[in-house]
Formats: sequence, C-alpha cells, structure tokens
Amino acid sequence: MNPPSDLKSLILRSMDQVPEPFRPSFVDQRVYLCDGRLVPWSGPQSPVLSPIHTAGEGGEAEPVRLGRVPDLEEGQALECLEAAYGAYDHGRGPWPTLSIGQRLSHMEDFVHRMIARKDQVIRLIMWEICKSRQDAEKEFSRTVRYIRDTIDALKDLDRASSRFVFQEGILAQIRRAPLGVVLCMGPFNYPLNETFATLIPALLMGNTVVFKPPKHGCLLYEPLLEAFRDAFPPGVVNMVTGSGSRIIPPLMESGKVNVFAFIGSSQVANSLRQRHPKLNRLRCVLGLEAKNPAIVLADADLEVTVRECVLGGLSFNGQRCTALKIFFVHRSLAQRFVRELSDAVSSVSLGLPWQDPMITPLAEPDKPDYLASLIDDAVAQGARVVNEGGGSRYRSVFRPAVIYPVDARMRLFHEEQFGPVLPVVPYDDLEEPIRAVIESPYGQQLSIFGTDPGRIAELIDPLVNQVCRVNLNCQCQRGPDTFPFTGRKDSAESTLSVFDALRAFSIRTLVATRDEESSKDRVRTILRERLSRFLSTDFLL
Repeated sequence: MNPPSDLKSLILRSMDQVPEPFRPSFVDQRVYLCDGRLVPWSGPQSPVLSPIHTAGEGGEAEPVRLGRVPDLEEGQALECLEAAYGAYDHGRGPWPTLSIGQRLSHMEDFVHRMIARKDQVIRLIMWEICKSRQDAEKEFSRTVRYIRDTIDALKDLDRASSRFVFQEGILAQIRRAPLGVVLCMGPFNYPLNETFATLIPALLMGNTVVFKPPKHGCLLYEPLLEAFRDAFPPGVVNMVTGSGSRIIPPLMESGKVNVFAFIGSSQVANSLRQRHPKLNRLRCVLGLEAKNPAIVLADADLEVTVRECVLGGLSFNGQRCTALKIFFVHRSLAQRFVRELSDAVSSVSLGLPWQDPMITPLAEPDKPDYLASLIDDAVAQGARVVNEGGGSRYRSVFRPAVIYPVDARMRLFHEEQFGPVLPVVPYDDLEEPIRAVIESPYGQQLSIFGTDPGRIAELIDPLVNQVCRVNLNCQCQRGPDTFPFTGRKDSAESTLSVFDALRAFSIRTLVATRDEESSKDRVRTILRERLSRFLSTDFLL
C-alpha cells in the first residue's frame, strides 16, 4: 500500500528546504570528558542519525546523518568512574568538602557557559529527537530555570541548616552531606531536562558524577563538554557514550557507584542495580514507566475534556511518561467523546520541527512497527481505528490513532505505548476504572474530568492512595518543577522536584556535643575562626 502523500511530503528532497538557522552541521565528536580533560578518542564511533529523512539515491528515503560520538569500551568507562571516585575520595575530595557557596559559584559559572551554547543545543534537540522548535526551546529554557531554582532552593536549605538545635542536654547542627559517586542516565524524550534533573542536584550536594546521555539525544551534549570541563574541578563531572549494555554493567559491578539515578524502563533499572555487589550501599533515584489514565465522568465538560486529552495524549507525540495513555469514558458519553476526540486528533498538525507541529517523526526507529502491532492486536479483538487515516505511517512518521472500544483483553489496555495512539475504554460503573487503576502495575498520575464536586471528591480520596498526583479537569504533567514528582508501584523510586531532589542526593548528617560551657567554647572557636566548612553559621545571601 502506498503511504499517504502528506506523510511522504515530510521526506526532505534537499537541505535547501530547511530554513538556514535550523540546518544541521555534522558533529564529529572525537573526545570524551574524563577527569577534567577532553580526552582524544581514536577508537570506533557510533553514528548519530536523525528521525528526519531525505530522499537518497534511487528515491529511497534515508535518515539524515548528524554526526558521530565515541563508542567507548569498558576500560574508558571505568576510567571515568575512577576519576569520579578519586575526586570524591571518600568524602575528602575538594568538591565534597567545598562550602555550599563555593559549589554554587561553580554551578553559576556553568549556567553562564551553557547559555552561550543555547542555539547549538536547541538545534541538535530538534534534529536528534525531532522535538518541535518551540518545545526544544522550552526544554532548554526550562532546564536553565530548573538550575536556577535549584540554586535558590539549596540556599534556602542551607540557611535553615545554619542554626543549632538544643535537645536533652545535647547541642547539634544538622546539615545534609553528599552520598558519593552518582551514575546518571537520562531518557531520550527530555534528554537535556530530565538528565539535568538528577545531574544538577547531585552535583550541588557535593557528589561527583558519571553520566551517560541517552542513545537518542547524545550529540546535543557535545557543545556542553567544554562548559563542564571549565566550570567544575577535575573528576567532578565525567561523561561516557557508547553501548549502555556494554559499558554500564561494569560500573555497577565495581561497587563504587553510591547512587543510581535512572529514568527509563523498570526492566533495565532492575537489571542494572542487581549487578551492584553491595545493594544496601546503593541508593536508587528512578523514574520509570507509567500508564496514566483519564477518567471521564458522565457530566464532564467535553470541550475542556477533549482539549486536555489531546494535549495530554499527543504533546511530543505522546512520548512522555506523564502523557495520558488510556481514556476511561462513561458509556453514556463515550460515542460523543470518541467522535469529538477523533475530530480533534484529525486536525492536529504533522510536520518537521522548525514548522512547530504537534506531531513530528518518531525518534525510535522501531516505534512505528510497535505501535502498529498494538493497533492490529486491538482491531483483531473487536476495536476499530476511529479517525480517518489513524495509524498510517511512512518511515518515522506515524499518524495519531484513536482506538475504540478497548478492553482488558487487548495489549493497549496494559502496555505503555509511549506514542501517538489513544485507546478509549467505555465503562458503566465507576468501579471499573478504579479497579483498573488498582490492578495496574503503575501509579504515577491520573486525570479526572467532571463537573460535580461531590462525585470528584469521591474519586479523589481512594485514588490519591494509588497514584501520586490527581489532576482535575486538566492533563497529567510534571510541572511546575517545584511540585513533587514521583510515582507509586513500578512507576518511580524516590522523589524529584527542585526541593526533593536535593534530599534524594544527600543524607542528613549532624555534629553534636554536650550542652556544656567547655564544649560550647570549642564550637565557638571553630565557628569564629572558620575552621570547618560543615560546622558553620555562614548565611548565604
């Protein structure tokens, strides 16, 4: 079957079709960041291909080649780990023993250098993962804001910790201390923002870091390598690229990783952390899968509901852990909801990143086939594709599909599609969606759409014990970044937000002595002569 012409039109005939400011430059990265140096690499490299295709010789569409990154081996990965381990030096290294104010100065220097590379990073986000220009710019600006908000939160935390506590004849100062070496791995859908959501608080709390950018979204870090090198002391930040299945297991097996910060699948997370020889010494900060449902009540305002469901289900192609991924609709409203949702989905724009559409080519090469298999399974068991052309595809382009009626026999009911497929499940009794939420292995968020405060309240009370965020008449989302972001069951471990992440990458530690004059005199001397960076009453402004 010939693919639809509007999908084929997204294949570039030549780069002349791309506006000059957005044309990519081939990036040949032949260095890796280790121990404060950009170490030359003459070994094999991994090609970086774009989801965007051009018409090649003979008319065959070929992905645009964006560049190459070092395909590091186990030895180089362990070299980076040793650099981080040495820089931490059991908590005696220069970075963990710096004052909070000094660490903040390094981070502010990094932000300044990062902003100078803004245009290059945004362009690479657009070409590597096909995020629209507007969304790529938002990701960059949101990341800068996240860093600055984290700096402010750390100042507040340190100010609160500068006081002494007197209890039961003991005086103490309670602060937070780093945990050690952190291994950070971020996801492709927010390769900058969500990687930095763990990297930045880990660094600010005094940990040293080895981080691996995602396979799709690794080249965008090349413009930032010099910023990392110049803004932080040697060994504090180290970056590895290459096959994760080859280079990450040896890092975990070394036992020198103290914190594993990972955003991705629970299968990969569990496989990697089990390789650590001392599990009780490993703290995990994990953002995992989600199958966030929308529960549409019989009295829902359909205009609001459909608008939010389209945004929640299709923003960045539905490739967000916070996306709405299944829609439970009261049967009395189901036909009308499906019709209006289908009309809205049919009107969303498909295009290339610089055109600022809602739907762009999919970053993962095998994702179109996977989504098609989910649809085929649902159709084989009685569902249908409601919107015209839904599920049609060509190369990396996939037209969004509304599937109805979906039930528990179908894979779409259970599996996280992580793409632009919207399964609609009709229900008669509210106990049906509630039971589905309870039985789901996931527990990140959900959305309730309705107008009766009493009926909404009846749902809130049981469901806040199943998920970690209930959204009323609006889509699921992570922001604002000051709100706690976590999940129950298999959706998360630990909490990420500006406030909580600082705690996730640190531990409460205190210095205590007897509430006696001689002891207090010694403490006064330490404070007056500034003999300790930890035991201090310095107040950050």
